[in-house]
Amino acid sequence: MKSKILLIGIDGLNLAQALEASPTITALKSSGFFTTITMPAPTFSGPGWSTLLTGSTHEEHGVSDNSFIGHKLHHRPDLLSRAFYNDQTTTTFAAAGWPALVDPVGHGPVIHERREQQLAFVHRVIARDGETYGYDVIDAEVHEAAIYAIENKGPDVSFVYFCGVDEAGHVYDSVGPQYKAAITKIDAYVASMIAAVKARASVNEPWLVVITTDHGHRAEGGHGGDTPAERASFVIAQGYGRPNPTWPQEFGAHELTPLLLAERA
Repeated sequence: MKSKILLIGIDGLNLAQALEASPTITALKSSGFFTTITMPAPTFSGPGWSTLLTGSTHEEHGVSDNSFIGHKLHHRPDLLSRAFYNDQTTTTFAAAGWPALVDPVGHGPVIHERREQQLAFVHRVIARDGETYGYDVIDAEVHEAAIYAIENKGPDVSFVYFCGVDEAGHVYDSVGPQYKAAITKIDAYVASMIAAVKARASVNEPWLVVITTDHGHRAEGGHGGDTPAERASFVIAQGYGRPNPTWPQEFGAHELTPLLLAERA
C-alpha cells in the first residue's frame, strides 16, 4: 500500500527555539524519525527549497539566490511532479504564500504548474502572496486550504508551506518572544493538520507526515551565510497507519525528495 505524503515546510525555523515553543513539533520529534541536516550555502530560501523539493544540488537546479536568475527548474521537476510522472494516478496538492514556490508568474516556480493535470483535477495549487499581504494573514489561508484538502480529497503527495516564522526572524530576531510566538502559531497549524491526517489514516490509507526547513537564522535575525546556525535544518517524519521510515541518520538536503519518492514505490 502506497503511503500518502504530507511534506510541511516551515521557512527559517531554528529547531532549538522550536523545541521551546512548539509542543506538537516537539512531540513529533520524540515519536517519529528525526535527523539534522546541513543546508549548503548560500542559505537563501530560493536555493534551499529548490534543493529540498527537487532533489537537486545548487549546481543542478541553478538557483543561487531569491532572484532565481538563470535557474534550471524546468529541467528539475519537483517532488509532486516526479511522483505523478512515476504513477499518473497520483493526486498532488501544494499550498504556499511565497510566490516563488507555486505561482507560475513568480520567479520560479519551484513546484511545476502542470496545467493539464490541474484541469483534470489531479493537481491542485493554492498560490498566495505573503510578500504583499503579510504572512500572518496568508499562512492562515494556506492552513485552511490544507485542512480542506486533507479532509475532503486526501491528496497522495502534498507540500504545505508556512513563512511566518522566517518573517518574524527578519523583523525581530530568532531568540526573542516574537519569534517564539510565530513558532507557536505555526505549531498549532501543524497540530490541526496532524489531527486531519489521523482522522483518515489506517492500514488501508497510510500517511507519512514530514516536517523540514530550508535554513536557520543568526541570533540577531537574518541568513544567507555559512554559519552553523544559518545552515541548520532537520527532518522529522511520522507515520500514521504505518511505521516510521527507516532512513539513514545522515543524508544531504538533496536526498530528501528521493527518500520521499521511495515511500511511494
